[in-house]
Amino acid sequence: MENILSVLVFFPLIAALLGILVNEKSIRAYGISVATIEFVLSLWLWMSYDSANGGFQFIEFFPIASDFGINYYLGIDGISLFIVIMATMITLIGIVSLSITKNLKNLIISLLFLEVTMVGVFVSLDAIVFYLFWEFSLVPMLYIIGAWGGEKRVYAAVKFFLYTFTGSLVMLVGMLYVAYIYHSVSGVWSFALTDWYALVLPLSVQKWLFWAFFLGFAIKVPMFPFHTWLPYAHGQAPTVGSVILAAVLLKMGSYGFVRFSLPMFPDASVAYIVPVATIAIIMIIYTAMVAYAQSDMKQVIAYSSISHMGVIILGTFAMNAEGITGSIFQMLSHGIVSGALFLLVGVIYDRTHTKEMSQFGGLAAVMPKYALIYGIMLMASVGLPLTIGFIGEYLSLAGFFKISPIMTLLAGTSIILGAVYMLSLYKKTFFGPVTNEKNKTLTDLNSKELMGLVPLVAIVIWLGVYPKPVLVPIDNSVKALVSFMHEKAQTPEARAIIKVSKSTKEAK
Repeated sequence: MENILSVLVFFPLIAALLGILVNEKSIRAYGISVATIEFVLSLWLWMSYDSANGGFQFIEFFPIASDFGINYYLGIDGISLFIVIMATMITLIGIVSLSITKNLKNLIISLLFLEVTMVGVFVSLDAIVFYLFWEFSLVPMLYIIGAWGGEKRVYAAVKFFLYTFTGSLVMLVGMLYVAYIYHSVSGVWSFALTDWYALVLPLSVQKWLFWAFFLGFAIKVPMFPFHTWLPYAHGQAPTVGSVILAAVLLKMGSYGFVRFSLPMFPDASVAYIVPVATIAIIMIIYTAMVAYAQSDMKQVIAYSSISHMGVIILGTFAMNAEGITGSIFQMLSHGIVSGALFLLVGVIYDRTHTKEMSQFGGLAAVMPKYALIYGIMLMASVGLPLTIGFIGEYLSLAGFFKISPIMTLLAGTSIILGAVYMLSLYKKTFFGPVTNEKNKTLTDLNSKELMGLVPLVAIVIWLGVYPKPVLVPIDNSVKALVSFMHEKAQTPEARAIIKVSKSTKEAK
């Protein structure tokens, strides 16, 4: 287990390179085998993880360019553990559910390369290594959208790349400046996050750096008004591209706030709670209304994805254990549910070659299994109790309620608005008579599609009823983070808002 993180990062890379030698007929089985092994390794990581320890575990470190402070530095805690597991699981399900036959070998190799970058982002504790994985993730996704997407795939792919790459460049400037400050203070260069956490920066410096990192993370989330690339990317991407984009890639941005912004700039994070929360509330309400106005089923889910990410941002900036734990759990919930919903849209698109809700109606009578699973995922999306969607949403809003009851009340409209547009979609698509004669002969879910969807249904119900196995490791790491932020905060306002739970104080 000493090098388990390196194995998780580089096994798909080696497999992707070897996959070039695999023939077209065997590539699907090869891809599924590789993704299965990677997923099992991530579960092994969970089984070996000490849930009671909120710090970094499975540390790996060796110098790359020690004179410049760049090191191969990996580690994982409860905040990143389950996002890694979700990334490996979604990749596996995406490959299992593939319906594409055109250039399948290139697609599977691209997905394995993408998995390398996703896992690398969530286990990196060196800023430069993190940044390299962050940027390299753009390449396979750009290729997946551009090569296998819809009619406007090139425009969507280029817009996705330009938006996210521009934000990343600003973030890189912020990283280099933090390294410069660390060098000025200590006399040595370092890009290790654990070294950066020790820096005590004046509030004025924190504010500038906060916005440098904010731009990179906000575009990736994506936060309003940088969200316009996402509906195009989802609309033109193949099903597997939309699944991975919604489930994992968007979480890089929200994860970045937790891993970088909060512990490095606690005073600035508190100072900017109101503007960030205002943007989050705009995301929640505005994109929910836009989702309701859509006629394309996939666009409804794309805009709803932005709305739910607004709840995650709100929980992240609650500055207390409840809110941050809720936001991380909501990352997992959103990844599972949105991934499943995009898979379900892909199922009906493969059969009818349309995503327009006006072309459907009465599908519940024609495809009952499909309607049942869609209904479960829909209820999880709107936060029905005893589904995975309720836990994270409740904790995120409960955490931010301590900051501002009024803003939390506005954000809570996400539950009502989500129910409106999702139930409207379900009514138009599944109920009533079968208005399109061609739909009367549609086949229900086949075994391959059930293999991809049934595990997601099981997780939605399991973690909705019994979230403790996941919540406890997350909460322990979040409590350690909040305690650290409270100690590091310099202004009275920040110390007052960053709440440390009693259990954390007693443990200290």
